[in-house]
Amino acid sequence: MKKIGLFSKKLDKSFLKDIDLLIQRLIERGCEVFIDEVLANLLNKPGFSKHLVAECSELIIVFGGDGTMLSAVRAIAERQIPIIGVNMGNLGFITEVNSESLLDVVDMIFEKEPVMDERNMLDAFVLRDGQEISRFCVLNDVVFNKGVIARIIQMECIVNDSYVTTFKADGLIISTPTGSTAYSLSAGGPILYPTVNCILITPICPHTLTNRPIVLPDNVNIKINILSASQEIYLTLDGQAGFKLTKDDTVVVTKSKNITRLMSTSNRDFFELLRTKLHWGRH
Repeated sequence: MKKIGLFSKKLDKSFLKDIDLLIQRLIERGCEVFIDEVLANLLNKPGFSKHLVAECSELIIVFGGDGTMLSAVRAIAERQIPIIGVNMGNLGFITEVNSESLLDVVDMIFEKEPVMDERNMLDAFVLRDGQEISRFCVLNDVVFNKGVIARIIQMECIVNDSYVTTFKADGLIISTPTGSTAYSLSAGGPILYPTVNCILITPICPHTLTNRPIVLPDNVNIKINILSASQEIYLTLDGQAGFKLTKDDTVVVTKSKNITRLMSTSNRDFFELLRTKLHWGRH
């Protein structure tokens, strides 16, 4: 891999010296480095649009937290090239390298045996009057949220043409196993091992207290019909992109043909990650 793309959030200037050194080491290895505009402005180097970086690269290195990683993953989803996350944020469930070990990324790429941790993604299609008007691909979750007015949303859920229930809730989360440790976890959903082949549906503050999270096989077709009228309802993708829904819209969610390939130096211990990030066992 000789074409390396760099994505970043706006970083503290204290990190820039090491990132600049990392770029120099990649160039010394014969790599062509494509830097996104955010990072390029910080480094006073030529920059490229995120789309162009994604198109030109064979590997992406991301500097930031999980939010920056999710944004990068969506940008490269169709190319399915490997991605390495350097955690400059707080939680960091899907970032591999700590900021203190930033320069180890070069060894990770060229000298060690990298492991590709493949994660399933979801496709979401918005239908209005029977026509597809938008589509999205996500790594974590597809979320149905209400607007500023505190009214519950009514959403009819159909799985493989079988009626499941009509959720009356503040919202609804449809997530991958990777996304089970994100918004779904806060809403009372279970933690799923990230390589399990399933899709998770988690209601947000349901009016019917027996509405519990549902774990489904990943080969199902999930339809959510919006029944509520006269209020704002939004579809949120990976907690970042948003799309306004209206009454009688249908959102179809399925497993995507795209996957996310997280590069790692070893098989990470998921339970150690949980203990570290969720502070299990601390008094």
